[in-house]
Amino acid sequence: MDFALTQEQRQIRDMVAEFVDDEVVPRAAEIDETDEFPRDLIDEMADLGLMGMPIPEEYGGAGLDYHAYPEALVEISRGSGGLGTVVAAHVSLACNMIYEFGDDAQREEYLVPLAEGREIGAFALSEAGAGSDVPAMETTAEPVGGDAGESDAAGDDGDPDAYVIDGGKLWISNGSVADTVVLFAKTDPEAGGKGISAFVVRPEEDDGFHVEGTEHKLGDKGCPTAELRFDEMEIPADRRLGEEGAGFVQALKTLNGGRITIAARSIGLAEAALGDALEYAQDREQFDRPISEFQAIQHKLADMDTKIQAARYLMHAAADRKTRSDRYVKEAAQAKLFASEMAREVCNEAIQIHGGYGYTTDFAVERYYRDAKLNEIYEGTSEVLRNTIADELL
Repeated sequence: MDFALTQEQRQIRDMVAEFVDDEVVPRAAEIDETDEFPRDLIDEMADLGLMGMPIPEEYGGAGLDYHAYPEALVEISRGSGGLGTVVAAHVSLACNMIYEFGDDAQREEYLVPLAEGREIGAFALSEAGAGSDVPAMETTAEPVGGDAGESDAAGDDGDPDAYVIDGGKLWISNGSVADTVVLFAKTDPEAGGKGISAFVVRPEEDDGFHVEGTEHKLGDKGCPTAELRFDEMEIPADRRLGEEGAGFVQALKTLNGGRITIAARSIGLAEAALGDALEYAQDREQFDRPISEFQAIQHKLADMDTKIQAARYLMHAAADRKTRSDRYVKEAAQAKLFASEMAREVCNEAIQIHGGYGYTTDFAVERYYRDAKLNEIYEGTSEVLRNTIADELL
């Protein structure tokens, strides 16, 4: 298989890399220190068409394929892990949910402003007691009005007029700054995973939507991770995405594609760490010569680059199957699993090469390490991904 980028894909990657070097890298330490959402950078990326990269142009996106989009996200994450999460949660989760499962009216009303970058999206699935165990969620969406829960011989579809949502969500990336939230709730609490449905929520419009606060995290700064609460929040029935009870399957399909972009975030952080380690190893002298001349350091650098290239290959292998509409559950899980663990290992070695300096905030490698750890947790922990791969094998 040849995953060499086309000229157009290389041009897109190089354009994003130039933007990252000019605008993101100089701000990355500040974003990490203040943990402030970089709205101005989001606006600049919107002008470049980066907030809806894989979404078709007719819905405000750039129409990029799943090779160019992850490569662009590699570059964004190389500059700032938090900014990489902002984009991945917005595009891979919120935008893709509405594109894949919304109707034309929903795409026009909610997807277009997201893909154009005029609005920010979030994906609200996890709860305090329902992380990996999604069917354990307790948030409910009770149908009200119309013919809720009924159908008749005349062909009525039984759709309600509205839903009243109660509950809460935790660990929601972009949750406190989102204009549109894709929310999952149980329309049939007795049906387990088959009773979960997906909805479009508008925080500024929907009474009963509350942001309880944002988390103080080890890394991933600049991407607000929020706790949300819904108190008798009534939304119109036309905000439901697809059929009642289809939400769990929709979420799994969306997260599957998202794992490719978390692999991309991992690769970006690892590339940043390797780049800094290479520069430092050639500048730092011990025993009257650069430490890059010591075989112990050379072997670390060789292993770091080899792991990065292997992760990139797995990422593109999954992207290739997705692009060809083949089943790619195993490939996406393997790409995220390997890339996320690889990023932590590479960032750890970058700190080791820097020695004591690497443990201080004077050098960026400690930030890369903190940002990289998240990749092993969100959108499928490493443990869950191993279960997924084993299920596919068996």
